[in-house]
Amino acid sequence: METTYKVKQVALMGVLAGMLMLTGCKQQSSVGGPPASAPPEVGVMTIATAPVTLTMELPGRISPHLIAEVRPQVGGIIQKRLFTEGSDVKAGQVLYQIDPATYQAAYASAKAAEARTEANLIPARLKEERNKDLVKIKAVSQQDYDDALAALRQAEADVASTKAAVETAQINLAYTKVTASISGRIGRSTVTDGALVTASQTAPMATIQQLDHVYVDVTQTSTELLRLKRNLATGEIKGKDASLAKVKLLLEDGSTYPQEGILKFSEVTVEQNTGSVTLRALFPNPDQLLLNGMFVRAVLEEGVIEDGIVVPQRGVTRDPAGNAMVMMVGAEEKVEPHVIKVSRTVGNNWLVSEGLKAGDRVILEGIQKARPGTQVKAVPFDSKPDAPPAGSPQPAAVKK
Repeated sequence: METTYKVKQVALMGVLAGMLMLTGCKQQSSVGGPPASAPPEVGVMTIATAPVTLTMELPGRISPHLIAEVRPQVGGIIQKRLFTEGSDVKAGQVLYQIDPATYQAAYASAKAAEARTEANLIPARLKEERNKDLVKIKAVSQQDYDDALAALRQAEADVASTKAAVETAQINLAYTKVTASISGRIGRSTVTDGALVTASQTAPMATIQQLDHVYVDVTQTSTELLRLKRNLATGEIKGKDASLAKVKLLLEDGSTYPQEGILKFSEVTVEQNTGSVTLRALFPNPDQLLLNGMFVRAVLEEGVIEDGIVVPQRGVTRDPAGNAMVMMVGAEEKVEPHVIKVSRTVGNNWLVSEGLKAGDRVILEGIQKARPGTQVKAVPFDSKPDAPPAGSPQPAAVKK
């Protein structure tokens, strides 16, 4: 009986000991919890200084290198047009023929008047020569000689006047042939055969444009001009010789014109209504792709910043006050926000004027995971693996 009691007591103690062991294991499991996760991975760019070429893009219009409006210098009826509209003409080429009949008659009349005055000059000269000898021997009075000399001078003046009239009549006769003053491409004619034209009329008969070279006139605000001059004076920007400044051109369809231009001059007067200054660049136009009046955008080189710092726009955000800021990986691989100052865009980057230095690590990818003060794993942005192509097998998910 006693032995049976002892056996039951030992069995009860064993059950209690097992229950205690199970409880301890459960408590240990609940205290340990899941293993800690790895810090998030972010792509960073290490800041380095490098020369930065600054450019500005300005709107402008094409204008011909040379342009001449054809106008008549004498009036009359157009007998014939002697050119093809839209063709290339040479300087001195006859474009229109004005009826020359009245000018031919005026020229003949002027020649006749010249001949008459030259005939009157002969006796006046002979009389002056005779009286010159006679007055020496007192055969004629001094008054007679003076009258003869005056008559000679009058006859010579008449000859000079009629010669000038002949030259004027000859010029007017030549003007009945309307010629091209420059070489270039001529546009449409505004008059036809039989039309009446007048000397120096307001409306041109046609327009000639020389398009083998063209001007691009762009406008720059006086504020930008002052900023550029200030930066050049302080040495922040190293300028280039204006005669060597290159200009690129963007056409209306967004394409780039293959030829580079040269900045020729900057206007010395600010337009009062717009507060802008006109800049003019000269471009070669061998294929005559650029036409008068075409809208373009000129890209001008301002200068070079020798130790410039640029940051991709994707890495720059704004704080509630509107200040530009970046997330950086600082000491102990922890995220640190930094306020910076940006002056302008350079392509897809911001040009940083203050707040960054060489060696800083700016987060460009994974910013949503980079909260200030958290620890991250920084990897170079350029070396991050590309996403697998569509349709490729994906890695299996790991079940925890």
